[in-house]
Amino acid sequence: MSVLALMKSGFLYRASVKIVQKMPSSDMSKFRSVFKNSKKIVVLTGAGVSAESGVPTFRGSGGLWRTFKSQDLATPEAFYRDPSLVWEFYHYRREVMATKKPNAAHVAIAGAQDFLRSKGFELNVITQNIDELHHAAGTKDVIELHGSLFKTSCLKCHKIKQNRQSPICEALRGRGAPDPNVRSANIPVESLPRCQDCGGLLRPSVVWFGESLDEDILLRANELINECDLCLVVGTSSVVYPAAMFAPSVAARGVPVAEFNMEVTPTTERFGFHFDGPCGESLPIALAPY
Repeated sequence: MSVLALMKSGFLYRASVKIVQKMPSSDMSKFRSVFKNSKKIVVLTGAGVSAESGVPTFRGSGGLWRTFKSQDLATPEAFYRDPSLVWEFYHYRREVMATKKPNAAHVAIAGAQDFLRSKGFELNVITQNIDELHHAAGTKDVIELHGSLFKTSCLKCHKIKQNRQSPICEALRGRGAPDPNVRSANIPVESLPRCQDCGGLLRPSVVWFGESLDEDILLRANELINECDLCLVVGTSSVVYPAAMFAPSVAARGVPVAEFNMEVTPTTERFGFHFDGPCGESLPIALAPY
C-alpha cells in the first residue's frame, strides 16, 4: 500500500517498533555537504522543537493537565460529553502560547527557507505542532497536519476561521488553570465560543484522536515528501501516524534523512544522520547559510 493510501486510511495512532542500537552518522560537516547540494528540502517537526520554547507537551511523566492526559480531552467524544472542560483545556493552551516565543531552531528553519528561496530552491515545513511558532518565526507556507490552536471550526456551518481573541470568550476568562485541585468551570454551552456567522458552537480546529487528517493537506504533504532530495526530522518521536511514515518513505527512496532529536527514536536506524541534543543548538549550525 502506498504512503498516501496508508495516510488516507486512517486515524492517529502509535506505532510499536523495537528500537535498535545501530546509529547513523553524526558528522556535521558531512551533513552540511549534503545540505549545500540539496534543492528541495522538507523539514518534519514535532513537539520536541516547541518544548524548547517551554511549550507543554502533555506527554510522558507528569504530562497532565489537572488529572487528565491529553488523550482524555483531545477527542470528539470528550468534547460532546463536556465541551466546557475541553474548552478550558484549550483556552489554557492558547493563553500559555501568548507567553512563548520561537526558539533558535524555529528561527534557523525560517532563515534557511528564506535563504534557499532567494536562490530559487525550496525548503518546506510539515509540522505536527498546533502552536504556530513556525509562523511566528517567519516560516512561510507551513503545512499543519494537526491544525492550529488559533483556528476554530463551527459545528453548525463548518467554517474554519483564524481566532486570536484572548480570552476566546468572556466565560473562559481566568479559567483553565492546570492545578488538579481546581474545580471544572461547568460553563453553560450557550456561553462557550460561538460562531459569529451562524451562532453555532465552535470547537478548536485541531485534529483530535480518532479523527482523520484533512485530505488536501495530506495530498500536499505527500507531494513534498515524494519530491524532496533531503528530509530533516526535528523534535519528533516518530511514533504518531501518519507523520511517522513520512521520513522512512523518503529513506526508502535512497534520499538522505537527518534526524535532530534529544534521543534515538524507533526509526533512527533507517536514517543517514542523527544529531543528539537540543534542536536549538544543532539546527543553527546545520542550516547556516553556505
